Amino acid sequence: MKTEGKMELSVYKDEYFMEQALRQAELAFEAGEVPVGAVVVADKRIIARAHNQTEQLTDVTAHAEMLAITSAFNAIGSKYLNECTLFVTLEPCVMCAGALYWAQLGKLVYGASDMKRGYSLNKKNLLHPRTEIASGLLKEESEMLMKQFFAKLR
Repeated sequence: MKTEGKMELSVYKDEYFMEQALRQAELAFEAGEVPVGAVVVADKRIIARAHNQTEQLTDVTAHAEMLAITSAFNAIGSKYLNECTLFVTLEPCVMCAGALYWAQLGKLVYGASDMKRGYSLNKKNLLHPRTEIASGLLKEESEMLMKQFFAKLR
């Protein structure tokens, strides 16, 4: 369905959830943080939202994924996210992939690839063997936000 040139998104479609992750990335951008946003979904419902906060918290581990999964653990009362999907605007780094491994994440969906720090640069799969992976969802929007951020820094 189209409305005024924009596709109408259902709450239950992956595009909707990635759009919510992009909104988190925009909050990071506005706060002067590298614009990465993430949401965790369980049973077609967002249970956690986060964006990069490494500058604000003076914590190099305060990546969107790390903050989102910690919030998700608290929301469901478990240390495993095997029934959850993480939507994140940028491919997770090695640190985040390790945390996602231990969380036994059910599915990872990311927008833009990270050609400098992404976990997929490693020859070995760093995610849990049962984690499903989908990439490239709203890739252009995610890349544009990153380009705008780094252009602003120059």
